[in-house]
Amino acid sequence: MGRVDEYFQQLKETLDAIEQWPIEEVISWLHQARVNGRTVFIMGNGGSASTATHFVCDLAKNTRQPDAPPFRVIGLADNMAILSAYANDEGYENVFAQQLANLVQPEDVVIAISTSGNSPNVLHAIALARQKQARTIGFTGFSGGKLASMVDLQVHVPSNCIEQVEDIHLIFEHLITKALRDMATDYPST
Repeated sequence: MGRVDEYFQQLKETLDAIEQWPIEEVISWLHQARVNGRTVFIMGNGGSASTATHFVCDLAKNTRQPDAPPFRVIGLADNMAILSAYANDEGYENVFAQQLANLVQPEDVVIAISTSGNSPNVLHAIALARQKQARTIGFTGFSGGKLASMVDLQVHVPSNCIEQVEDIHLIFEHLITKALRDMATDYPST
């Protein structure tokens, strides 16, 4: 078996092992957030920051329908000025929590994307979000790390291959966005 075949085979096996109900629950929670005017915050580091940014873009733009309310969505890895200011002055472990402290409200949704589930800045932000009574979701891989037990809902990729975990997190993001766009067409015309 060649390298390409091996990668694809491992990816297929991992996709087949994923529990689907948490993804359905994420779709439901985000739909409720949209309907109720709650804000969705998304964060991650490195490749997960890229997925978070992509998710923000897709929720904000690709779910729009004329009669449906828009998503209120903020990427916590997207403002380099505030990120670097908090990192410099208060430590990198606080870059997401300090942004949330100013903005998050009860019943908002905070999504943490972390392949390891052990990034200190993500864990601090989730702890703060829970204190503020926000709903928390973790996209994880590997063992799920500390994040798995901290979030209200975990969407787990059962793989120890970081590239494949990141691949599948992006699949989740696209799947969720498409489902929410399809749900938005059910709004009655005014």
